[in-house]
Amino acid sequence: MTALSRVLVLGGASELALAIVTALDLPADAEVTLAGRDEQRLAVAGRALDDWAPPCRIRTAHYDALDTGRHQDFADERFAEGPVDLVISAAGLLTPQAEVEADVSLAAAMIGTNFTGHVTALLAIASRMREQGHGTIVVLSSVAAVRPRKANFVYGSAKAGLDAFARGLADSLHGTGVRVVLVRPGFVTGRMTAGMPPAPLATTPAKVGVATAAALRGGKAAVWVPASLAGLSVALRLVPRPAWRRVSR
Repeated sequence: MTALSRVLVLGGASELALAIVTALDLPADAEVTLAGRDEQRLAVAGRALDDWAPPCRIRTAHYDALDTGRHQDFADERFAEGPVDLVISAAGLLTPQAEVEADVSLAAAMIGTNFTGHVTALLAIASRMREQGHGTIVVLSSVAAVRPRKANFVYGSAKAGLDAFARGLADSLHGTGVRVVLVRPGFVTGRMTAGMPPAPLATTPAKVGVATAAALRGGKAAVWVPASLAGLSVALRLVPRPAWRRVSR
């Protein structure tokens, strides 16, 4: 992996994205831009990164995953300042299934944040990276994309769409010097899952960060966290549908 001088994080307050940044071996003069819509959370995230890597320059920028009409301009503005070496697409929202069924506007927001916003932002970013001839895009998918369950099928279907998009984007960029790395964590114990009982093979943001950084250095196109989920994902697809319906989580 080439040296990373400019890093852009979409969903800049994301625990997983921050864990990835902290696991990277960034040069002392690197610039990290945390992009999101909550200025206070971005400021807190920026201070946390500052404590870890004082030499790096930490910036914040306004970015709203649901404001798709602004995504092209947002990408153009970022690249107008110079080449962007790494983009971490981490905007995410996990709303309980019962709530999205009771209020479909919550379903729309979750789908827009977890799928549509990634598509529009990354298409614009990929175009600019193709022009500059290099760059890496990290997309945070989920094991939930493998086979959506009745307990969270709206979330799972959004992640399934994102996973498919990322694989297609990687194929479209093949040979351009631009690379896509797809990250598929299992249940992550953290802010987003607070109050939920951990699922089997649960992981942590720090472990996701270390595994993603290793994948970037090793040239991998996809990484499962933990790694044992790669084999389990094959088994999940083979479970008969009547049995799958009995899976509660």
